[in-house]
Amino acid sequence: MSGNQIRPIAHSVTARLQKSQALISVKRLMNISKKPSRELHKSSATPGGEKSRSFIRWLLSSAFLSFPQAAGPIAFSLLALSITGDSRGGAAMILAMTIAQVIGVIPFTRLGNRFNSVTYFQLLTLTRSVALLCIVLASWYKMPFTVLIILASLAGLVNGAAQGYLRVILNHVVNANRLPRGLGMAATLNELVFVLAPVAASGLGSISPVFSLLVITALGILPVVLIPRLNIRSSPAVVKTRQGALTRPVALVLICSTAAEATVAAVEIGAVALALNFRYEPFYAIFFTVPLCLASVMGGVWVSIRNRMSAPGTVLLHLCLMMLGALMVTVNFSVITTIVGVMCIGSVIAPLGTHFSLVLDEMSPPHLKAEVFALLRTSNAMGVIFASALLTVTSLSLSLLMITIFIGIVASGMAVAMLGKKSVIETDCE
Repeated sequence: MSGNQIRPIAHSVTARLQKSQALISVKRLMNISKKPSRELHKSSATPGGEKSRSFIRWLLSSAFLSFPQAAGPIAFSLLALSITGDSRGGAAMILAMTIAQVIGVIPFTRLGNRFNSVTYFQLLTLTRSVALLCIVLASWYKMPFTVLIILASLAGLVNGAAQGYLRVILNHVVNANRLPRGLGMAATLNELVFVLAPVAASGLGSISPVFSLLVITALGILPVVLIPRLNIRSSPAVVKTRQGALTRPVALVLICSTAAEATVAAVEIGAVALALNFRYEPFYAIFFTVPLCLASVMGGVWVSIRNRMSAPGTVLLHLCLMMLGALMVTVNFSVITTIVGVMCIGSVIAPLGTHFSLVLDEMSPPHLKAEVFALLRTSNAMGVIFASALLTVTSLSLSLLMITIFIGIVASGMAVAMLGKKSVIETDCE
């Protein structure tokens, strides 16, 4: 065989060897790139049985963390009634607590970036409990009611940040494919807490308002003990970008959450007015609050069983169903249609809340997750403030109409965003 014939064969063999080496290098590179994502939560990796126990402890922590907020309106109103003779002081305490939560959410969340998330969550919960205990002591020693309002605002300062870090801890307690189920179960338990806590506060308050608040404070400190002990810190491999927490997509999700919470709050706060509109006694407000809670619990059960993230089109349908329910309540045609409207609203509370949480989890980098989750919780508080303000200055029907228009605008905005995203994808494909 001549030298001219050997050279092409040699070049062919060399090219194949280089191609094989390149493929091996690419595979190795892919394996290396996957390692950080597996090692990101290495510190919190636990066996299956231990993870199940950790998740149960997280669920209980979530429930007890919400207990003071759920029982607060009744407990504070009874406390104000016993001190000043006017229950409206309780609303002032709740308003102070909510406004303080909005003010404190970002600084207190950012302050925890340098600490272990579990330790910082315990510190935030303990801080709130100390503030609530100070309210108990101030009530016992008959201090001016203004002092109680200031202490309530101090308790509210850390609420949003605590909820944000609690949600971050969930990412390390359950696997990513089980997050929808975990959030659905948490939403279901949260609804039960918001049903039972006011009843407990009312029953204990009939004995003594101060004793009622003391029990609520004791239950609110339990997450410090119950939360799973994990070492959760930002991984050194995670590159901190200049991206802020409040990007446009995040802002859209937060506005959707505010609109949904405002709709729910309008029904809960205006339940007595709804009963009076149909010439029932105020007690019959339960005709509207109980179906709302039951529908919400069923929605949480459905999310837990389905264990899947909703598609954008499904979320849009959920928002439209909530808007339809709000419109039915606004029209006030009959008790039956109003109850059906209330159930339409309640049925999508858990699916929407779960979707918003999962979407924000995907949108935010690791070092901003706590801040984004805290903003989600604060957007819910903003919805309550918005609904409360409307019901304070306008009639129930006008308030519900304005909230219906608000959620309609939000649904339209989401539809436009979906169409815009679809057109961009089609352009890229072409």
